[in-house]
Amino acid sequence: MGRAHEPNDMEVTMSTLSFDGKVAVITGAGGGLGRQHALLLAKRGALVVVNDLGGSVDGTGSSESAAQKVVDEIKAAGGEAVANYDSVATPEGGEAIVKTAIDTFGRIDIVINNAGILRDKTFHNMTSDLLNPVIDVHLKGAFNVTRPAWIHMREQGYGRIVSTSSAAGVFGNFGQTNYGAAKMGLVGFTRVLAVEGAKYNIKANAIAPLALTRMTEDIMGPLGDKLAPELVSPIAAWLAHEDCDVSGEVYSVGGGRVARVFIAETQGYYKSDLSMEDIRDNWKKIRSEDGYFVPSNIGEETAYYMNVFKNA
Repeated sequence: MGRAHEPNDMEVTMSTLSFDGKVAVITGAGGGLGRQHALLLAKRGALVVVNDLGGSVDGTGSSESAAQKVVDEIKAAGGEAVANYDSVATPEGGEAIVKTAIDTFGRIDIVINNAGILRDKTFHNMTSDLLNPVIDVHLKGAFNVTRPAWIHMREQGYGRIVSTSSAAGVFGNFGQTNYGAAKMGLVGFTRVLAVEGAKYNIKANAIAPLALTRMTEDIMGPLGDKLAPELVSPIAAWLAHEDCDVSGEVYSVGGGRVARVFIAETQGYYKSDLSMEDIRDNWKKIRSEDGYFVPSNIGEETAYYMNVFKNA
């Protein structure tokens, strides 16, 4: 009897999820989370554009070595990838990143917006030179890359967008008004893309990861040992897969735990001639979480208002 075939690093069995033939652009993929996303998708058969400017944590400088090293890793394991070194922070950079996918692989199916920088400072010390670059990379960067990709996705009737939010934006974190604003902006970005993409089979979701990376190594301490970046990539990959049927959602992930984060609305209080005193006297009811509901879009939230008015 012959020896059973042992699959190499880039082979998967029929029972596993694959990305065969799918083309993925992953920004900030020269290290940390982006690198792990790229390695996982390539291992599952995706053709990957590894984008990384190669700058420092604060966004300064550039180098082609980071992206190319990841491409070399993917190719050494039998996968297919190409490096791109453009900055996500400009529309021209975003166009060039997507063009790399189209020119090299002929299409684009997946965008994982992962590129990021940090310029932390307490709010009373926050200045425009600390705010603007962070907004440019995280929030505008996602826009700059996703928009040209979106055009192709609409035409082909398929696409998956995964953007990287953060608990700093959703829940808040000291010293990160710039970062938090950008990251919560990506939640709104994701929700609108989900609404607009529905008829074109384009799904958009976001992750809020907790992981030990170059950007977080100074603040994680002993907890970092449990927060390997490769434990984040499975949810990013699942949200990027054609079998995933959700859109407009946010998932917290770290250390092997995955949880949905959602924006809910309380039952609230209604009075047709509402006054300040009414609000004061019913403040507990307004804030009560009993019977909350989770609108998936502004239409559902508005419909709830209409129902309240109708039944008043």
